[in-house]
Amino acid sequence: MPADASFRRLDDDDFPAYTMGRAAEMLGATPAFLRALGEERLITPLRSDGGHRRYSRYQLKIAARARELVDQGMAVGAACRIVILEDQLEEARRINEELRDSPSGPRSRADA
Repeated sequence: MPADASFRRLDDDDFPAYTMGRAAEMLGATPAFLRALGEERLITPLRSDGGHRRYSRYQLKIAARARELVDQGMAVGAACRIVILEDQLEEARRINEELRDSPSGPRSRADA
């Protein structure tokens, strides 16, 4: 792979660049916390050829939000569910915005 293609991966929020230890360190959490998020299916790290967990920046962003909620006293399972719902809401808003900005625009009931 050419060097410039390798460097482009560094800009990819979904590239699994971080080991479990590094991810936990960045979050100020423990590896057990990251495993708990995996058990709750909030994040699913990719595995290296050796079977080690690798996390992306996007996954770390999601994990950081869950950590905030847990630090506020929420149970891990509840925090994960809230983060999932927040993520779904953000995606729905993004899709709505795209539809609003599209050349054809959203159809009103009068157009139907």
